[in-house]
Amino acid sequence: MDTGHRVKGKGQGMTVSVGSLRIKVFADGADRKAILDLYANPLIKGFTTNPTLMRQAGVKDYEVFAREILAEIKDRPFSLEVFSDEFPEMERQAMKLAALGDNVYVKIPVTNTRREGSAPLIQRLARRGVKVNATALLTLEQVRDIRDQLAGGPPSIISVFAGRIADTGVDPVPLMRSALETVGGYRNIEIIWASPREVFNIVQADQIGCHIITVTPELLKKLPMLGTDLADLSLETVKMFHRDATAAGYKL
Repeated sequence: MDTGHRVKGKGQGMTVSVGSLRIKVFADGADRKAILDLYANPLIKGFTTNPTLMRQAGVKDYEVFAREILAEIKDRPFSLEVFSDEFPEMERQAMKLAALGDNVYVKIPVTNTRREGSAPLIQRLARRGVKVNATALLTLEQVRDIRDQLAGGPPSIISVFAGRIADTGVDPVPLMRSALETVGGYRNIEIIWASPREVFNIVQADQIGCHIITVTPELLKKLPMLGTDLADLSLETVKMFHRDATAAGYKL
């Protein structure tokens, strides 16, 4: 689907500008300072994190981190993930996280580590009014199953890890299109293009009408390159090579 909001750059084909993006950009990370810096950016419409990112950021106390960041961010969606591998404990953690703020979406993995599906838990949480972010989905069958549990409930999200699909050598776009069609009649459900690897993934997600994309701070730093004239970028690259060779004092 062509969203029809491209602009033309000099010396190149049709491209997209940051200002023309229709997709909602959610920042993905767990560094408190980086999150709060991004909160000041109107481009960022929400936030997501997970235990892996929190560990990498040096978070020691999960609840303290969650409460402190939610005290600062109250008006944009913020996804926090359960970390138990047992469904009863997942449910307890989910209810505790959901109680931290109206903007909290509780991330529930599509299965536990034993490949046992979390669909029944997701259905119970949705019926209890919890905003769920079902995470780590990689197949269309998973999307359909989780959609059925979330249907008619509170606002919810299905995170499809398109970047991990691409890591296997498979084009994620057809599956993402199908995922969007699968939830098309369900107004309370949005699809996230999760784990993008490059700026072009943002363009791809935008062009197919995906609702949300999660983007790391590292990838966000590249976003200003969106729509850059390719001839200008070529010259900039040549200048970089020349500058570095001169700085190194290379001789032949």
